[in-house]
Amino acid sequence: MDAKTFDTTDPALYINRELSLLAFNRRVLEQAKDESNPLLERLRYLCIASSNLDEFFEIRVAGLKEQVALQAARVGPDQLSPADQLRRISEIAHALVAEQYQMLNELLTPQLAAEGILFLRRGEWNARQARWVKRYFYRELLPVLSPIGLDPSHPFPRILNKSLNFLVSLEGTDAFGRNSAIAIVQAPRALPRVVNVPPEHAAHAHEFVFLSSIIHAHVDDLFPGMQVTGCYQFRVTRNSELFVEDEDVDDLLLALEGELHQRRFGDAVRLEVADGCPAEMISLLQHEFNLGPDDIFQCNGPVNLTRLMTVPDMLDRPKLKFPVFTPSRPRRLPMNSDLFATIRRGDLLLHHPFESFAPVVELLRQAAADPDVLVIRQTLYRTGADSPIVKALVDAARAGKEVTVIIELKARFDEQANIELATDLQEAGAHVVYGVVGFKTHSKMILILRREGKLLRRYVHLATGNYHPRTARQYTDIGLFTCDHLMGVDVQKIFHQLTAPGRAGKLKKLIQSPFNFHNKIIELIERETAHAQTGRPARIIAKMNALLEVNVIAALYKASRAGVKIDLIVRGICALRPGIAGISENIRVRSIVGRFLEHSRVFYFQHDTAKEVYLSSGDWMGRNFFNRIEVCFPIEDKRLRDRVIKEGLEIYLVDNARAWSLQSDGNYYRVKAGAKQRDAQLQLLEQLCE
Repeated sequence: MDAKTFDTTDPALYINRELSLLAFNRRVLEQAKDESNPLLERLRYLCIASSNLDEFFEIRVAGLKEQVALQAARVGPDQLSPADQLRRISEIAHALVAEQYQMLNELLTPQLAAEGILFLRRGEWNARQARWVKRYFYRELLPVLSPIGLDPSHPFPRILNKSLNFLVSLEGTDAFGRNSAIAIVQAPRALPRVVNVPPEHAAHAHEFVFLSSIIHAHVDDLFPGMQVTGCYQFRVTRNSELFVEDEDVDDLLLALEGELHQRRFGDAVRLEVADGCPAEMISLLQHEFNLGPDDIFQCNGPVNLTRLMTVPDMLDRPKLKFPVFTPSRPRRLPMNSDLFATIRRGDLLLHHPFESFAPVVELLRQAAADPDVLVIRQTLYRTGADSPIVKALVDAARAGKEVTVIIELKARFDEQANIELATDLQEAGAHVVYGVVGFKTHSKMILILRREGKLLRRYVHLATGNYHPRTARQYTDIGLFTCDHLMGVDVQKIFHQLTAPGRAGKLKKLIQSPFNFHNKIIELIERETAHAQTGRPARIIAKMNALLEVNVIAALYKASRAGVKIDLIVRGICALRPGIAGISENIRVRSIVGRFLEHSRVFYFQHDTAKEVYLSSGDWMGRNFFNRIEVCFPIEDKRLRDRVIKEGLEIYLVDNARAWSLQSDGNYYRVKAGAKQRDAQLQLLEQLCE
């Protein structure tokens, strides 16, 4: 590309969103192949890759299919049409699925067997195991299975999204003279997909049987007097996007409750079938679900690899898993310390999962029990079942505190859990608000107002990640405790904005979408561009989950052309093409895929010796800038700022163990280790954990 004809609208400058997301999933799948990872963790990575692909079809492919059907095609800056994207996706996804099963069958299964962990196929059962399987079938499965023969009075049943089903071919007639040639057997979701063989019946340390194998072995018993001539697993993936227009409903909670039921029966977007399923059977299913040939995936193994996720948790084999670690606590936060007093002495930073999430819960518990605390306000996006966060808020409300919780009901796939916790909070006397119509509340904020003499002091927690104790041990995120007056006033204004109509006024320190987050990021990039144009040193390092917004990408291209050195650490989707001569040659993009999911958003801007660091709940995507309520906040304490630069950015820029480098052609290549291997997450575990 000729640098002199640089045009920020040139589609060649942008990588397609969906193809970039598939590239991320390939990086996850590569972790299953990587023998430096413990064996059971490699199995877990395989399951994560399978689960990611499920969601990709449920949301992304479903959306593209809708655009094609409605002839309302939207194209991104790469200018690929929805139909073109679907063709490319089908090609890549089929290759990914084939690779998943090859890994399972040729790599993981033999290596697990060598460790005494076996998945027994039907032909491998000995007489004792076969008898146990038969007893298990009659005791656990036969009473709950409801086979349905297809005939004029039994039409094709509704198939739940991602459920396990069997297509059975039959010969003969039954007691009523019916000669149904086809039947459907649906496996209830409550049944485990992987069954542990009891030790007294096992020939090895750990033996498992797939539910599908048990049903296959005894499917004849479901159709007495008939001859079963074939039995084939299949699974349908459906459109799972919720279609609730906030502006058109009177009660968002009731509307969502109704829509959640329909999610299970959305339009089919993918069909997975057993590898040996005959063509005429596949054709029958394809016709039933109105799918094309590109939507069919033949699986050389269980049709739902995600269900193998339970296996590592069923095994006490610590040498085959990542080492257990204990998150540390900052020295300023010993157990049972007065968190309010500690925060008054200066801002505090927590870097999860290396440092404990417990102080966040403790802050709320102390606030609930403290007679001087008057008000607690919090946003909740994802928090998990039986959350100690919710329990602390319930206790606070019952203790008479003024508790207000902003719950985002439309947190994808967590809607039902959020509806339930909203009910629990309301029953305890808390005020529950569902945010602002048309905007997802994605910011992570806690505000506590405490009476201290004549002063009403504001204590604040701001974070890059959700208030979810489980994911706080699995995701990298950073949180800040502060009682800075101006920051506290800003957070109070945002909460007021979320609960009541009106204009909150200009914020002093925080940056907020959908108002000024986008403009501020552009402004900061352009400032560094101007510095570089005058010959002054200029530097940008940004870490995020995804980079898509076209105007930000264009600004980064211009900064690169001006000589700004730019490093981007983008875990997932990245539409920017680095390394284009004359355009993005000063930009490097890397992705870290390791033990923990990289989730923190850190933005660093430097000119001369001046350094600015911001943390945020939002990525550089259009939805985060314009369709969500996000908060971006500065780290002003020099010691904490330097720590964020070191732990959140610099250590990742020298990682050569888990890093992937994005090339200008859109491909990612694994960064090769040099003389000394540097694993950023492992280093942080060693530095910060107990």
